Amino acid sequence: MIKAADLPDALAVFPLPGALLLPRARLPLHIFEPRYLQMLEDALKTPGRLIGMVQPCERASEHGLYTIGCAGRVTQFSETEDGRYMVTLSGISRFRIVQEVSGFTPYRRCEVSWSGFERDLGRVEADSRFDRDVFLQLLQRFLAAQSLSTDWESLQDAEDELLVNSLSMLLDFPIEDKQALLEAPCLTTRRETLTTLIEFALRGGSEEETLQ
Repeated sequence: MIKAADLPDALAVFPLPGALLLPRARLPLHIFEPRYLQMLEDALKTPGRLIGMVQPCERASEHGLYTIGCAGRVTQFSETEDGRYMVTLSGISRFRIVQEVSGFTPYRRCEVSWSGFERDLGRVEADSRFDRDVFLQLLQRFLAAQSLSTDWESLQDAEDELLVNSLSMLLDFPIEDKQALLEAPCLTTRRETLTTLIEFALRGGSEEETLQ
């Protein structure tokens, strides 16, 4: 387990729109661009094997990235015959970008702060106000409207955090809404945000009216 003292002051960042990583969740990635292959190779040489996932947004900051991202540890990787990598990142902690670091790497690196995200390194969160039956009924309507299917038995058996975070990562929402899910301060707030987004989609909301 990575401790707060082990978290680095600077981090390689992987800007990828719509790709959300949350603490204690897993994100599969397909890496093939030369600069990100180099990023992976360099990350594997470090003790933490950390890569920062962050969403691009031109209007969000001077460096064209949302300020808050989530660092993941490379826990699985395999190379294909043509030199690509299939990677799994396990979410460790969110971070806040302080400034971009100039250097000689082909990928981007940022000085980051972990302050305010101490909860991410703690235990699995629970949501004491979570009405699972009502939520799953809402989710069933949403998936039907999107012509999607899922393993309902697994959803019913999943812990609160795994259920809410997995859906936050997997469901197709605009980038701004994904960012709102990432920045939610606790599991209850994330679940409430997720519920609002699903209800909004069922009412036929357009992408121009995203959650602010």
